[in-house]
Amino acid sequence: MSKSYHFITQWRVVANQEEVYHTLEQVEELTRWWCSVYLDLKVIDKGQKGGVGKVVELYTKGFLPYTLRWKFRVVETNFPHGFVLEAFGDFVGRGVWTFEQDGAYCNIIYDWKIEAEKPLLKYLSFLMKPIFSANHEWAMSKGLTSLELELRRRKATSEAERKRIPPPPAPTFPHNILNNKIL
Repeated sequence: MSKSYHFITQWRVVANQEEVYHTLEQVEELTRWWCSVYLDLKVIDKGQKGGVGKVVELYTKGFLPYTLRWKFRVVETNFPHGFVLEAFGDFVGRGVWTFEQDGAYCNIIYDWKIEAEKPLLKYLSFLMKPIFSANHEWAMSKGLTSLELELRRRKATSEAERKRIPPPPAPTFPHNILNNKIL
């Protein structure tokens, strides 16, 4: 088995493309609403108007007790239909977010093709690929739950309604235990 991974994630949420695009585009908010995966981040370069060229440094994890340090650069945008990311660091590759409107729903597809560069992933992929893949699936499942909650928060018409929305799923290991922040 190689160190290459290809994941296609499909989500369906009650929202319009614009809401989904703006929620995912506002990367600075990921540590608040998708905190089970995005432990820390720093915008290195804001890029051009519209987001092309934006570079973000990330510290992430899944359910397994290892973390990843990586960056992404926005290489293409097509508002409100999606955007393309180029990843580098603990893994390198390309992620394509696509948003399609279907009545009251937005169908979201994330096509993620990467090669592991973190030594743990790179050298153990031949043996651990199913577990590493399950870790990614877990992270994306938490992403869907977190996105649905965030969209509800953004649509709430009162503070009382907003307070009734549960918090997003937390990381499997508390952030302070990992204590390996990038900021």
